[in-house]
Amino acid sequence: MRHKNLNNTYLSMFCSELAMLLDAGLTVSDGLQILLEDEQHKDSKALMQGLVERMGGGDQFSIALRDMAVFPRYMIYSIEIGEKTGRTVETLKALSDYYDRQVRLATTIRSSVLYPAILLILMVLVVLILIVQVLPIFNEVFTGLGTQMSPVAMTLMNFGRWLGDASVVIAIVVCAVIVIAILMWALPGIRKKLSSLFSNIWGDSGVFGRIAASRFVYAMTLAMASGLNMESSIDIAANVSGGSKAVDKKHKLCKELLGAGKPLSEALCTAGLLTTQEAKMLSIGGRSGKSEEAMSEIARRSDLNVQDNINRIVSRIEPTLVILSSVVVGIILLSVMLPLMGIMTSIG
Repeated sequence: MRHKNLNNTYLSMFCSELAMLLDAGLTVSDGLQILLEDEQHKDSKALMQGLVERMGGGDQFSIALRDMAVFPRYMIYSIEIGEKTGRTVETLKALSDYYDRQVRLATTIRSSVLYPAILLILMVLVVLILIVQVLPIFNEVFTGLGTQMSPVAMTLMNFGRWLGDASVVIAIVVCAVIVIAILMWALPGIRKKLSSLFSNIWGDSGVFGRIAASRFVYAMTLAMASGLNMESSIDIAANVSGGSKAVDKKHKLCKELLGAGKPLSEALCTAGLLTTQEAKMLSIGGRSGKSEEAMSEIARRSDLNVQDNINRIVSRIEPTLVILSSVVVGIILLSVMLPLMGIMTSIG
């Protein structure tokens, strides 16, 4: 882990370990000192050393985190609220759970996308080999027999020849696109603009909308557990899950409904941030004095729902790619084999 790139795995472990130390009765300064002594990685050790020095200088934990300029604003703000409400340990545990969920969600998305991507690449390679290498061989066979392949096969073979002639140019273009994409993703300013553009186009639709809703609900759970009031909880949750105009509009509508005196469950449901069933659960939780428990259960179910949606999409993509590749390969082979079988039959 690099000092300037605190990933969610590290943040989850850091919050969990510090929460255990504080739960045992240690102060934040003593807990950070123990983490520093146990740290082996140079960058992480320097990070812990900086926190220990700031805590030794009398800073609050949230201020020390902010001064390091590498911790997420959401984490800093949550711990600051936890300090004010005397619930630092609970906040750290909730943050650890939150970042662990983000890790599992990212892992689910990566694993779900990887296999279809590999399958698509293999399909393209098989088709390219057929039209670039195999069809010219069949063309020689047909020429030797004094005839030609079908128009479909000839068109595919000519396309394959064009690909072969332009292979160097195509390779250069592909490499240039990859390099530009890597550079654009490595530059924070450009990456932020691309992320914003993507969010505005797809951030509120399909599985991306469910991911945004899941993040909002869990951030609400964390904020409520930290002792925040409803409007402040919505603000902090909106900072985490927002980004697209459609999603931000939902957050704004929810706050307006709360300001008009609507119950939280009704405001969230009307704004499209909770389903009717989820709103019913939250309403029952509120009446029984267990709003936090209800929101936590909604967050758990929302997380499972996101994973189910991703798995459902992947389960459709895989057979679709298999069928598509089979059809394409079958058309190529039939366009060659059927005329050849006709010739062989006439000769026989």
